[in-house]
Amino acid sequence: MLEHSALVLFLALFALYSPVAALASYLPIVRPYAQSEQLRLALGLTANVVVFVLMAIWVGEPLLVLLGISTAALTATGGIALLLAAVPMMRGTVASPAPDEGAVPDVPWRSVLFTPLTFPLTVGGTTFAFGVAASADANDNGERLLLSLAALAYAIVTGLTLYVSGHVERRVSPRIGMILDRVAGILLTSIAVILLANGFTDLVQAAL
Repeated sequence: MLEHSALVLFLALFALYSPVAALASYLPIVRPYAQSEQLRLALGLTANVVVFVLMAIWVGEPLLVLLGISTAALTATGGIALLLAAVPMMRGTVASPAPDEGAVPDVPWRSVLFTPLTFPLTVGGTTFAFGVAASADANDNGERLLLSLAALAYAIVTGLTLYVSGHVERRVSPRIGMILDRVAGILLTSIAVILLANGFTDLVQAAL
């Protein structure tokens, strides 16, 4: 039963994440950065995700109570943050990166690591809610430890997906890259609208 709970958490997070869709959404964000910086982004994303999910498992419920924040509020906030990043991509108003792969982009890689890469593209209110729910069903710290291993496995998947997106990006032409930016912008804007709608709907339902 312990292993089953951890597997269920991993599969739930994996399905929510959807690596193929996530890879497409990462492309325009990693494009301006050199390969070494893309590797740092992948490692940083893995670390951020594992910390985020571990917090949900071990201290998620009391932390939300202490801060007076609901997972619905986190979801709505993620939608707003993603919308601000996605609309310029959809409109094609994001500055094009320099053709030299070794060129330093105007935006440091660390500035995109947390927002929008970690939050809300990779994790969000629903991810946190999954961790809190799994922890609530755990009988002891031994089961939470197994849930933590599932969180680590999930974080590794997200980091690998981001790293692969860098390899995919380097193999597309600039023209195709511009088209992918627009498509990704439409996709991300759609995701942002869904997050906003779900978050505000849950907030209204909770208030009622």
